[in-house]
Amino acid sequence: MTGSGNREDKKVETTVTDYPIAITLENFQDVILERSKTTLVLVDFWAEQVPESVELRDKLTQKLAQYSDTILLTTVDCLTQQQIAAQFGLQSLPTAVLVQDGQPIDGLSGPQTDETIDAFLEKYLPKAEDTLFKEAKELLAQEQINEAYTNAHKAYQLANDRADIKLILAECSILVGKLDEAESLIASIKMIDQDSDYQAVLAKLELAMQAADSPEIKALEEQLAKTPDNIELQKQLATQYSQVNRNEEALVILFSLVQKNADEGESKHLLLDVLKALPEGDPLASKYRRKLFSMMY
Repeated sequence: MTGSGNREDKKVETTVTDYPIAITLENFQDVILERSKTTLVLVDFWAEQVPESVELRDKLTQKLAQYSDTILLTTVDCLTQQQIAAQFGLQSLPTAVLVQDGQPIDGLSGPQTDETIDAFLEKYLPKAEDTLFKEAKELLAQEQINEAYTNAHKAYQLANDRADIKLILAECSILVGKLDEAESLIASIKMIDQDSDYQAVLAKLELAMQAADSPEIKALEEQLAKTPDNIELQKQLATQYSQVNRNEEALVILFSLVQKNADEGESKHLLLDVLKALPEGDPLASKYRRKLFSMMY
């Protein structure tokens, strides 16, 4: 059974270093039958004497280079691999066959334009919102909260009816202090989608809302109501607001202090810290940067 060992070595070599994978009798079992159980495999048939088939092969190679996790591109040289072409019942070139679980499920036949190729691939490639959603989840797991929020928000703009995208955005919104946004997102999720993930995010929102109105904040608010001109109390309250992500309230206080006294360095430093902590492209950050710019110039 040395042959099977050699085949395994070839499998490792082709899957790691070769793109697209050239199909032969030796790796047919490993790639077409086994790999297609977990990944869509596109088998492109070509021959040097049929220029349209070479053109299709090259276009598919370019278009699928970054999507090998979704669609694994393989090629069959019909001159040297006639037995494989016969197994697929190949009748003409150019032809490409999409295989899943070892069975053809779709394909292209005849000369193709970029538009027809794109329309075919679009049915099987991940959509932009899927990629953004996946990246948001990964960034959230890595505790890169602002970046996760940015990606989740972009995904939501592309597909605002998807419950899974609403949930990831709601979770990110909670973590960056946009509790009203999170509450609105959660409220829009239909009962059929209110699964365990929904319950977990809802629980996080409830905890965040409790923390956002802590006894320390209430005490500072009461003291400030009695002495509204107390600058130290204002800075303390703004700091407390920012710590529980009540960023807009913190910015209102801090900008007011800077506006009254441009030389008040600590207030300006705190204000810039709050702005830096906001996600990229946050309208709140843009608003207060413009206000600062207008005040200084």
